[in-house]
Amino acid sequence: MTRAAYLVRHAAIYANDFDYEEYIEPFTDKLENTSVNWKSAGALGFLQNWQTPISDEELEDLTTVGRLESYKLGTEVHLRYPKLKNPKKVWTSTAERTELSTKSFVEGLVTQSNETERVSISEDPSEGADSLTPYKGCPKYSSSFGSDQSTQFQEVYTAPIIERFRNLAPNFNWTANDITAMQQLCGYETVIRGSSPFCSLELFSADEWLQFEYMNDIQYFYNTGYGNEISGVLGFPWLNAIAEQLLASNSSQDLYVSFTHRELPPTVAVALGIFNNTELAGAANINATMPLTKQNYHRAWRSSRILPFLTNIAIERMECDSYGFPAGTYVRVLVNKDPQQLECAVGPGDSCSEGSFAEFVQQRGEMFGGFTEKCAPTEYNNSTDILTIYN
Repeated sequence: MTRAAYLVRHAAIYANDFDYEEYIEPFTDKLENTSVNWKSAGALGFLQNWQTPISDEELEDLTTVGRLESYKLGTEVHLRYPKLKNPKKVWTSTAERTELSTKSFVEGLVTQSNETERVSISEDPSEGADSLTPYKGCPKYSSSFGSDQSTQFQEVYTAPIIERFRNLAPNFNWTANDITAMQQLCGYETVIRGSSPFCSLELFSADEWLQFEYMNDIQYFYNTGYGNEISGVLGFPWLNAIAEQLLASNSSQDLYVSFTHRELPPTVAVALGIFNNTELAGAANINATMPLTKQNYHRAWRSSRILPFLTNIAIERMECDSYGFPAGTYVRVLVNKDPQQLECAVGPGDSCSEGSFAEFVQQRGEMFGGFTEKCAPTEYNNSTDILTIYN
């Protein structure tokens, strides 16, 4: 390994504001204001004394688990690349949760953390593509994309759960959003308290957890995945900028690390062409690969693999002299340590040769380049198509 670049989502937080305001807070408010004898409600009995771990003041804050996980990732990256020089800079969007995730990561990565500068990149929409949050400067993107589609499946899979819970606690006005809130609390409470009674398989079966996963897959497929035609446009500037640094004859750093939010890594995945449901099937209508009333069990697009807390996309430059392959420079992509095969893969370990990777990035640029034209911003006039923060 001679160079590497990482794009990392921030670590675990108390709750995402949308999840909290749309699902969790209405559910916990209803718990406080509804009189139910939970002791006689079977698997729901723990609600008699359960207290929410989330408050308005802590919303979006990094948890202790999140800080530890960021530190651990820094240590893992350090051990993975023992011959690479410590980075002079790491980059982060300006939200507190990304700043703190970056700080913990650097402390795990290097011995003297004050020798590595944390560079904060504005999240202002006027930055256009020259940002770690380019979706904020793209009017053709909306955070609400995917909600209508995921709601259709939510209504399907929660119906039998609601019926079961109504039999256990008939005085509670159960809704589909209550079910989603409880399943979200399994994850959020776990990264706050270490465990959660909402995760019990006596409460939700394994199949019901897979259905919850599929509802989220639909959400992000249409929000930042292949179901949104602007996704690749949002992800390409990072891919292009990193390819330039990795393929250059000389580079100012061996290791490039950037922290962002959950929206960017999936769009980079689209720009790379990975986790594509149609890759082998060749379906003419990509939306048909994610039906809204039943699961596609064979899908490649799984949000639990693509954007968990601290998800990371890595691109590595390697100098290889491997049996069966010409000696030379190769490039490969990993998502959460797992190698991903790109269209240009001709080398060892699902890697692309230097030339084939450069050609691949050029082809992806022909598909997804032109951020300003395709996003069509109207509230500012200094938009850019490229990411220059690493120059």
